[in-house]
Amino acid sequence: MAADHPTGHTAPHPANRPASLAAGLAEERVDHRFKALPPDAEGLTVATLTAERRNLFTGGFTTPVLALSAESVEHNLALLEAYAERHGLAFAPHGKTSMAPQLFADQLKRGAWGITAAVPHQARVYRAYGIGRIFLANELVDAVALRWLAAEMTADPEFRFICYVDSVRGAELMEEALSAAGATRPVDVVVELGAGEGARTGARTEADCAAVADAVAAAGSLRLVGVAGYEGEVPDADPERVREWLRRLVALTAAFDAEKRFTGADEIVISAGGSAWFDAVADVFAEIPELSFPVLKLLRSGAYVSHDDGHYKHLTPFNRVPEEGALEPAFRLWAQVVSRPSDEQAFLNAGKRDAAYDLDLPEAQVVRSARDGSVRPAAGITVTGLSDQHTWVRTEEGAGLEVGDWVGMGLSHPCTSFDKWQLIPLVEADGTVSDYIRTFF
Repeated sequence: MAADHPTGHTAPHPANRPASLAAGLAEERVDHRFKALPPDAEGLTVATLTAERRNLFTGGFTTPVLALSAESVEHNLALLEAYAERHGLAFAPHGKTSMAPQLFADQLKRGAWGITAAVPHQARVYRAYGIGRIFLANELVDAVALRWLAAEMTADPEFRFICYVDSVRGAELMEEALSAAGATRPVDVVVELGAGEGARTGARTEADCAAVADAVAAAGSLRLVGVAGYEGEVPDADPERVREWLRRLVALTAAFDAEKRFTGADEIVISAGGSAWFDAVADVFAEIPELSFPVLKLLRSGAYVSHDDGHYKHLTPFNRVPEEGALEPAFRLWAQVVSRPSDEQAFLNAGKRDAAYDLDLPEAQVVRSARDGSVRPAAGITVTGLSDQHTWVRTEEGAGLEVGDWVGMGLSHPCTSFDKWQLIPLVEADGTVSDYIRTFF
């Protein structure tokens, strides 16, 4: 039997190329495309603006402005790196969260195996910035995208790509498109086990999974390398139900191995893990029996890089295992009071175009006085709604909120926060902007 290698590092990771290509983003010119950046920075390169180390509050930035805490991002990167290593997991964080090549490069330098994608566009962005290993957590049946993939794999023999397959028809479409494209290497696929009736994608039963695996075996352009799924879609999820489904995933992997379905693979891939249940993934994946090939235990959590002050603050597994550490919310949206029509009401100049609102409303956290720059807790200040370009605020007696004050708000759902901003200031604790994070949505 081959020895288990849970981190999956069968070869040195080419992390230097993504870092080098991401560094090139600093040569982009600052202009009207990027919200909130100082008007007097027009025409400067991002590198030049970064070198000026301006202050977010006094350096000419306009409101609203989204800030990403440099210290919190660094803390979160280190925490998940240590967590994955401690639990013997390889890590392919989901890049859909940030779509930020600079953060991808940081994640790879922190030991990530690769980056997870959901759709072909994301994979193209990854490849443009040198990502050498991509896990696409979806069935890929777009013939144009498959033609691009075949060409990419031919051009770069070191490029590793894995994607889901969850239907016989999907396997047939992949085979048809890859054959027509003249694919020179088989595409590695993992059968997706659905999380239950009424859940999202994935073959619903083990028999369905076996039928999909048979279709893959009949396709000369595909190679079955493992099994995967997403435990976050388990109906009425709780620790017991999630672990039960994860054990099904492990048992399916072992059954496929016993049936010699992974012939031709270098390793067996088993993958799960969103941002809500990675503690259960770590526990159950630790129980994987010895198989015929080395096992790549691949975790895909992505929201950790910025965390949040709402949805993931409540869902994070670190609430259940506090001894493992704690993530820090890294986003703060600063908006200015532009109207104070009554003692009970105020309006800020940020709205749905600027703030994530799909899961929870922003949370008022601090106020920075327009008079003297002092900062105080946002006591008695509550966000009650969002218009396109306004935040509705209710104020209690003694809130002391004035027109011109800056209000710092915590956000819920990092994915939606990142995708509203193309260039995000990375801000140190004293307000110094140390970098700018470019996103591609």
